[in-house]
Amino acid sequence: MAGIKKSTLNFLVDLSNNNNRGWFQAHREWFEEAKADFESFVFNLIAGIRQFDSSIGMIEPKDCIFRIYRDVRFSANKLPYKENFGAFIAPGGRKSNLCGYYIHIQPSSSFASGGLYMAPPTIMKAVRQKMVDDRKEFLEIVESKNFKDTLTFDGVEQAKRTPAGFSFDKELDFYLRLKHITPSLDFPDSKVIQPGFETQVLRTFEIMSPLIKFLNQAID
Repeated sequence: MAGIKKSTLNFLVDLSNNNNRGWFQAHREWFEEAKADFESFVFNLIAGIRQFDSSIGMIEPKDCIFRIYRDVRFSANKLPYKENFGAFIAPGGRKSNLCGYYIHIQPSSSFASGGLYMAPPTIMKAVRQKMVDDRKEFLEIVESKNFKDTLTFDGVEQAKRTPAGFSFDKELDFYLRLKHITPSLDFPDSKVIQPGFETQVLRTFEIMSPLIKFLNQAID
């Protein structure tokens, strides 16, 4: 089981120090090598996820990987390139309206995550309603030892009070107030380049998979 090559992380380090078109064009061959390394990693993740969540279907890395080029048209940040590699593995790939699995590779900031991010209010309301309707099932997922020992919601933005239309529930309130349902696990660079990194990410995604399936039932 492979990890990410150290040269791929080194490329991202140098890109963050030289985020301009001149440097990027001069080092395009290095970029292509790093991109191919990440594509190979995502290919293996897709195959591994399919073993415990066949709903992702027959997708390819190119369907899931985000472009490195930033859209700067409406941003105050005019740097032309992202300083990470990211992929969203879900039915239909990165443009899916369903929940899936996200891998983010960035020096000192790599993590595995997934779930529901920046969903429309109607979707969030449906998901919260399912949490209430299937309260026992939801709490068994997110309060299980495996889940809590592996994943965290730390850093996920929350509403200040229970959303309108929902009654206060001591055990559910934390989850009902989440603005994004995106548990995650951080990985230091030392883990990212280890041969067993792929296995660790897949284990994380497998622990997350009951939540992904639960959320997609609400969306469907």
